[in-house]
Amino acid sequence: MPDTHYHILSTRPLDKSLIEEAEKQGITIDQADFIATKPIHTPEITESIQSVARKKITVVFTSMNAVDAVYAQLQEALPAWDIFSIGHTTQQLIHKYFSKAVIVASADDAGQLAREIIAKGDIRAVTFFCGDRRRDELPDLLKSNGILVNEIIVYQTLMIPAITSAVYDAILFFSPSAVESFFTCNTLPAHTIPFAIGKTTAEAIRQYTTNKIITGNAPGKNSLVNEALFYFKNKNTN
Repeated sequence: MPDTHYHILSTRPLDKSLIEEAEKQGITIDQADFIATKPIHTPEITESIQSVARKKITVVFTSMNAVDAVYAQLQEALPAWDIFSIGHTTQQLIHKYFSKAVIVASADDAGQLAREIIAKGDIRAVTFFCGDRRRDELPDLLKSNGILVNEIIVYQTLMIPAITSAVYDAILFFSPSAVESFFTCNTLPAHTIPFAIGKTTAEAIRQYTTNKIITGNAPGKNSLVNEALFYFKNKNTN
C-alpha cells in the first residue's frame, strides 16, 4: 500500500470493485446517501405517461431516475419515441428499456442537450420527463426558442442531510440535489477538493464554497471515481 493515505466521501453508492481498487492505491472511500428518489404513482401521472406512449413524439430524459419511473408505468406496448438524453448511464437504460425508440442526440449537461434540440431546427414541442426538483436551464432555453415543453413530473427527490464527522481529502458529488443536501449541515475544510460529475453540479457546488472544484471529463459515476483516483495518484508522485 502507498505511504500516503487519502480519505474520500462519495455521496452515492459505488461498485465494490471501485472501493477495492481505491484501497489498493491507498485511498479509503466512504459512502453516504444524501438524497433518495421516489417514483410518483398516481392515476393522473400513469394516464399521462400511457397517453404519450401511444404517440410518435420527441421525448427528453435528463435523469436515469426518470427513465426508470416512466418504464415502470408503461403497458406492454413500448413507445416509438425520438429521444434526447443526458449522458452515459441514462442512455444505457434507454437502450435497455425502449428498444423501439431512437436516441437522436445526447449531451453531458442539460444546457448542451437543449442546444442539441434547438439545433435540429424542426422540433416544435417536446415531452420532458423529470423530477420535482429539476433545474430550469433546459426548459427555459427551449421555451425561449419557441419550443413547447410538456413537463411530466415522474419522481420526487428527497433530501437526506447528515453531518459528516470525518475530515475528507475529497468529496464526490453526482447531482445538484446531493450538493444542496450535503451543504445543509456541512462545510468544507480548505484542503478538501469537491469533484463534480458535470458542469451543472459544479455550478451548484460554487454556491457553497470557494475551494478548488474538479469537474469530470466524462459522464458516469465510475469515470468520476477514476478521475479522483488518478488525481491523488499523481499527487503522490509530485
